[in-house]
Amino acid sequence: MKFYLAPMEGITTYIFRNAYHRYFGGIDKYFTPFITSKKMNQRERNEILPEHNKNLTVVPQILTNRAEEFLQIANKIAEYGYKTVNLNLGCPSGTVTARKRGAGFLSIPHELDHFLSQIFEKSPLNISIKTRIGIESIAEWPRILEIYKKYPMEELIIHPRLQKEFYQSTPHKEAFASAIAMLPNTPLCYNGDITSPNNFEKLLCALPQTNCVMIGRGILKNPMLTSQIQQSVLQKTSANLSCSTDFVDTAALKEVLKAFHNEIFMGYSEQMPGETPTLFKMKDLWTYLSESFVASDKHLKKIRKASNYTEYKIAVNNLFRECTLIFPPSIL
Repeated sequence: MKFYLAPMEGITTYIFRNAYHRYFGGIDKYFTPFITSKKMNQRERNEILPEHNKNLTVVPQILTNRAEEFLQIANKIAEYGYKTVNLNLGCPSGTVTARKRGAGFLSIPHELDHFLSQIFEKSPLNISIKTRIGIESIAEWPRILEIYKKYPMEELIIHPRLQKEFYQSTPHKEAFASAIAMLPNTPLCYNGDITSPNNFEKLLCALPQTNCVMIGRGILKNPMLTSQIQQSVLQKTSANLSCSTDFVDTAALKEVLKAFHNEIFMGYSEQMPGETPTLFKMKDLWTYLSESFVASDKHLKKIRKASNYTEYKIAVNNLFRECTLIFPPSIL
């Protein structure tokens, strides 16, 4: 089983990726937040600089609906030594889809087909795609798959929800199953609602052929998720009883999580121009990370209200000291 970290704008930055790799690991590929223009700004360049991604397998992601622009960005990325680029056809944000980019591009399949024919013919890099399954109806998916079938993509990452569903409702696992049947020679990766070992096991029961998953919010809420999944699988499949986990040192794991947080905080404080933008980044992270703890609401409110580093550090230290970690039942 391969595990990928999903790109999440403003959160899964190179600072986050490096800290995550150091303290938790277990990720086979990291995908960068999307690049939208050939005139990369400093933030976008920072994401793909080789010196910012040492010892990581990183795939830059592009968001565009113009073939010329895609190829210009791909050529620029190739200069940094990358071999593969990912095309974003999955972002459901209204500001993105209104311009027929991300998942919005799926609403004009004829133009999408023409776009793909151009980029696959001329791209200097291998191309993988991250996609939704349509805009309004799952009935759109077969037509989209027929288009994808034409092209030698390195990999197809499928979030089996419609654009209109955003991150709500149950993923349409049958759509992933139909992709397995229609694209037997294309490597596939499943993305969507993998938030616990139990969710993962249900996925494998429904789609036993799955050998690659991409996780985003699940890892942000619980950075230990991939190791918990692997341990859960080991416990259920190994005949060696010594492999079972009878005791979890929560104090030690909390210290690891705190060190992980501190490295991210230090990285942003060194990079960002002042306390306010750093706190903004950290507060975004805590929207997810707070879910690793029991009864963290009051501490999260104080973190969000912090207006300087001193207030922020006090609120964070209080949370780590007073709140216990949450673990899935299969790990305890």
